[in-house]
Amino acid sequence: MASEEQVKRYLAYWFQLGKKVWIRNGQEALLPQTVIRGNRHSQEFEQCWQLILSPQSGECYLEGTDETIAELLTPAWAVTNCSRCSMPVPGLQVGMPPLACPCNDLPSWPNTDVPAPRSPVDSQCRLVEIRDRLLKVSEP
Repeated sequence: MASEEQVKRYLAYWFQLGKKVWIRNGQEALLPQTVIRGNRHSQEFEQCWQLILSPQSGECYLEGTDETIAELLTPAWAVTNCSRCSMPVPGLQVGMPPLACPCNDLPSWPNTDVPAPRSPVDSQCRLVEIRDRLLKVSEP
């Protein structure tokens, strides 16, 4: 089952590549300009996420896909990495996978010359982990 956090990460990665989420049964598109702010998702992204989860938004889906966000949040779905581009993609737990990755209509992706989309990173926490690892290596 794809957790809410995995689906949120999935959308955040694709937003970073310019993919929109269509809400209200395809009537309105969302694409936050800023997805990551410091060590967390931006306020603009969080507002989009809340709007996507809202029942008033109707069916919502990522541009270039057929699965709704509500479907992805059911036990039938999981989020894995695309074998072509390594981006998160939804797949059925049992049955046939989707026909194409959302990267299918991005002619310049995958592009190893630019930084790949990412999740927020808590720099302070990462530095503490590195320090602790170095301290363990230097212990006699």
